[in-house]
Amino acid sequence: MTPAFSLCVFCGSRTGIQPDAQQAAAQVGRWIGEHGGQLVYGGGNNGLMGVMADAALQAGARVVGVIPQAMVEREWAKRDCTELHIVGNMHERKALMAERADAFLALPGGIGTFEEFFEVWTWRQLGFHDKPIGLLDTGGYYQGLLAFARQGVAQGFMSDWQMDLLTVGGDPAALLAQLVQDAGMRAQRMDVSQI
Repeated sequence: MTPAFSLCVFCGSRTGIQPDAQQAAAQVGRWIGEHGGQLVYGGGNNGLMGVMADAALQAGARVVGVIPQAMVEREWAKRDCTELHIVGNMHERKALMAERADAFLALPGGIGTFEEFFEVWTWRQLGFHDKPIGLLDTGGYYQGLLAFARQGVAQGFMSDWQMDLLTVGGDPAALLAQLVQDAGMRAQRMDVSQI
């Protein structure tokens, strides 16, 4: 059965110290499954990645994990994904995740999550794709990052239109519904050969 949509989610391989981050990850996974979607993510079994993937599988979602060989042991690859792709490096991982996605969402996470989020945001502002990008600001986690980005606008290194490429929200269900709606209006497969 073809999923109604395919959402690529970036999030931490740790759970963090705030329970609301774990709750949000589980909500995201459940919502994707309950709405006939597919989760595309980094293929890990630890942290928020594992919480989200477990919830998605339990709710009936297709779950596509993509993980580099060197990280299989460190992140304990989630072997019960609907599809688990073990790739050679991070570039292959991110390209495959982007190809399989109709929209992107970042949950709380660390430097890897930041890097993945900033890359798809950069690709969008360069015109390499026109897929919606969401930032789930659970418990205000991303307020500092957003303030820093707005400082970039104030200092003349960015423009307001670049900030407008993001959809930011604190309610997982509302944000997911918005991303899926936006993807339905303008989703297109990314041509990673341009990148």
